Amino acid sequence: MIDDTDRRILSVLLLDARTSLRSIAEQVGVALGTVSNRVKRMEEQGIIKGYSVQLDAEIVGWNMTVLCGLRIEKGRLMEVQRRIAEDPRVFGIYDVTGEFDSMVLARVRDRAHLDDLSKTVLSSEGILRTVTHVVLNTVKQDGVGLP
Repeated sequence: MIDDTDRRILSVLLLDARTSLRSIAEQVGVALGTVSNRVKRMEEQGIIKGYSVQLDAEIVGWNMTVLCGLRIEKGRLMEVQRRIAEDPRVFGIYDVTGEFDSMVLARVRDRAHLDDLSKTVLSSEGILRTVTHVVLNTVKQDGVGLP
């Protein structure tokens, strides 16, 4: 369980995971040892799963983001999801409620790349129906919010 001090520490790390422990302590208003101990505890508990680089997808050539709803054959959900997860263009797969069984988030370079994704991955065995939406504009996209 996390408390308000943990939330404030995490808020600083979410803005910039490279922030020094000393700087976090200053921003949060607690001792350096407190920050060090709490960050270590949150890492050990799996609250903090790691630190990563956030790329600007468009600058590195991934110009289109797509959301794909999949209707999957009964009894094949996990098999199909594992197969789709192997494609490097796919960065998220979710079990969902509603009309579809699964939602896939992917990035592609262009229309031809999307066509290939649709024909090779999203129409593979076990998938009964797909609906693909191309993202026109990203209004907000960030990490996990803290209540």
